[in-house]
Amino acid sequence: MEITYTSLKICPETLDSYAFTNGALLKDKPVAIVLDFHGLGARDLRHEAGELEVLLAEKGILSIFPYYGPWSWMNDSSVKYVDELVRVALEKYELDPQDTPIISTGGSMGGHSALIYSRYAKITPRACVTNCPVCDLKLHATEREDLPRTIYTAFFDSPIGLDAEIERHSAYHLAPEMPDIPYVVLHGTNDGAVNKGFHSDRFVAKMKELGRNVTYIEVEGMEHCWFNPFPEAKEQYYNAIIDFALGK
Repeated sequence: MEITYTSLKICPETLDSYAFTNGALLKDKPVAIVLDFHGLGARDLRHEAGELEVLLAEKGILSIFPYYGPWSWMNDSSVKYVDELVRVALEKYELDPQDTPIISTGGSMGGHSALIYSRYAKITPRACVTNCPVCDLKLHATEREDLPRTIYTAFFDSPIGLDAEIERHSAYHLAPEMPDIPYVVLHGTNDGAVNKGFHSDRFVAKMKELGRNVTYIEVEGMEHCWFNPFPEAKEQYYNAIIDFALGK
């Protein structure tokens, strides 16, 4: 693509410059959209589809991996960025916004992003599937020494103040406001980066207290987001995404 000022715009012709998609693998008009949010620090352009993206393409499902910023924590500008990706994808593939399932997914910060995007998206996703998600962002800011700078970068200039903005982007604190959609939360017991007990355990318990539809997959021995050594857990995660996308 020629680099010009006209390329500084998300449109059908530039969609693959602002997100990695599996669109080139699709054989027909997609039947659903899966948003796959990345973890903390991801910043490289991608050029090859991964295992799940290939599988989704085979099912006629468009995957979108947004390039929304390595330390965004799904702040308000990131929500608007992803909203624009969705709008353009619907336009590009001539999809009806009312009838096209959108599934919000991701791991770690991407799991956090999947949850927060479900709350603030212009078009509410049909379901949310997460792997080792950050659920309590206020607590997470104190959990590791590398985190405060990233969270500060995302929210420091909020007109309502840093603490209030972090709480606005913390799924645990937002639980009563989370949309009434199905949620799947997968988390490993040996996660040393996002503590299962502090995050998924508390979030899932709170959501269940509120009567929400939450499936909790607890994987004994799994480390942070790494479900490859646990084929059953990986299959559950993949199947949940595909089943929600296909309306099963």
